[in-house]
Amino acid sequence: MAHLADALKEKGNAYFKSGDFAAAEEQYGLAIQKYSRNPLLFTNRANARLKLQKWEGVVDDCLKSIELTGHGQNFKAYFQLAQAQLALHHPHEALSSALTAYDHVLHPTPSNVAKSASSIMPISNLVLKCRKAKFAARERERLRRRGDVLAELEDALDRNKRARLDDIEARLSRTEIGVIQADDERQEILNDFEKKVGELRSVFALADPQNHAPREIPDHLIDTITFEPMHDPVVTKNGHSYERATLMEHLKLSPTDPLTREPLTVNELRPNLGLRAACEEFWESAGSWAGDW
Repeated sequence: MAHLADALKEKGNAYFKSGDFAAAEEQYGLAIQKYSRNPLLFTNRANARLKLQKWEGVVDDCLKSIELTGHGQNFKAYFQLAQAQLALHHPHEALSSALTAYDHVLHPTPSNVAKSASSIMPISNLVLKCRKAKFAARERERLRRRGDVLAELEDALDRNKRARLDDIEARLSRTEIGVIQADDERQEILNDFEKKVGELRSVFALADPQNHAPREIPDHLIDTITFEPMHDPVVTKNGHSYERATLMEHLKLSPTDPLTREPLTVNELRPNLGLRAACEEFWESAGSWAGDW
């Protein structure tokens, strides 16, 4: 039955490449019916379901793929799982899944070296996104326990955001809109939410700076290539520190130190343990994300 499943998987791949994600999902499902012990079939279907914004289905498929993999590496499943968990408003679980995926790409099996190299950047970006969501949720909860008006207003914005996102998913499932339109509308809603929350926090920071002042991220925790906060810094032979994923992407294009332009290879990078400890301390102590970068 495995060969029948492979044939159906190839049909699903063709549909996926053409942008027909619903048909791809169906073919992957048929393949699973023929042979349900291949973890790749579940991650393929999860990928199609990500496009269709079927978050619960993505979670189910990823967990099944991880179960079938056992103790082996499966960064793709954890990567997809984190995206779905984040969309379902579970930032703590999403961060855990994203960190697991990141660990897998940093220490790949021989058969996964090539795929891991191309995946490290998007997974690293997802880790940062999950961290932002986690600490934003923590800050809202802190303010909520204090009876802060800002928390109530942010909760109202968040409920409105979720209702609008749920409406998009419902319209997509009824095929009233396509995947591209759904993605565009979803991003527009998320951008609108972030803008309103930012404006709201700015007003409260001006009115009550003692309790609502934004917290700036220390300069030494910022990657000098992307200007994003670091979570896994490495140091070069010249003493400069960068986010690992960002620097590895740079070295693919130019085997040089971004600042000095001196020759540099991946093998010459070393973990910056002191800076990483400082990053982790900041993440643990930060009440909220602040500053624009």
